[in-house]
Amino acid sequence: MNKQLGVAVIGVGFWGKNHARVFSDLSKTELVAVCDVNVERARDIAEQYGAEVYGDSRKLLKREDVEAVSICTWTTAHAAEAMRTLKAEKHVLVEKPLASTIREARRIVDFAKQKDRHLMVGFIERFNPGIQRAKDAMKKGEIGELVSATAKRVSRWPERIGDVGVVKDYAIHEIDIMRKIFEEDPTTVYARVGNLKHTKFEDYAQIMLTFKRGKTAFIEANWLTPDKIRNLTLTGSDAIMSLNYLTQEITVETLEETLKPRYEWKEPLKLELQHFARSILKDKEPEVTGVDGLKALVIAEAAIKSSKKGRAMKLKFDKV
Repeated sequence: MNKQLGVAVIGVGFWGKNHARVFSDLSKTELVAVCDVNVERARDIAEQYGAEVYGDSRKLLKREDVEAVSICTWTTAHAAEAMRTLKAEKHVLVEKPLASTIREARRIVDFAKQKDRHLMVGFIERFNPGIQRAKDAMKKGEIGELVSATAKRVSRWPERIGDVGVVKDYAIHEIDIMRKIFEEDPTTVYARVGNLKHTKFEDYAQIMLTFKRGKTAFIEANWLTPDKIRNLTLTGSDAIMSLNYLTQEITVETLEETLKPRYEWKEPLKLELQHFARSILKDKEPEVTGVDGLKALVIAEAAIKSSKKGRAMKLKFDKV
């Protein structure tokens, strides 16, 4: 395992520049090249980390020393860049959402399988140590049986966003986490979404997911709240567990006491990209697969449709 994986980042704006930073820092990866339609921006990042600069991903993908690629462009470009990358026989990590539409996402998943390449989707909260600790605590029975979960992901509108609404940008994180926490797919979704300050896309959403045996998950997401909040609450038959995604702090409240164990903070993005590289080097399926990204998109689009129709939507994953 002394081999370094040659990687590149396509799209080095608000979030992509962090991918470049982490890849350049990891011992198992070598940041070979970066690409952005804004060549000056790409050049700044390339010079900072000693990588080659490109303004056209097609030229970058001809490099034999690039084995894996992070795609951090706008969502509307995900499908084209992912298909191009897979066609070039590279492994790929696509930031969430996997694509603009279910049809595009399904094409990416199918093509990755056809090409026998690793496809991972950037659901960073899967690699938040707080989530992993919460899952471990649940497995040990520390909160009893899980009954419901509530998530809140709110803050001011991120100016980086211009091609999707809050459901596919913010709420989709929590949709994926709920699938992970409940260890199953939801059966129905009911949602109310709308826009107060942004005319093109929805900027607030309340989503309810129902699971088997009457269990439920509630998700609140918006681009309206002044304070940045990222919280998850798990209600069990014996205790309530709360997680602050940002600080990674966990609080467990039982009938007798309130516990707040201390842990070392770790950067989720570093853990995520480290896992991506290791999954390729060890030839193992990544924690977050293309199918996970596709299912989250199916649920997100059903939530938007639910709001438009004013009723709950049954979820079907038979074509996923």
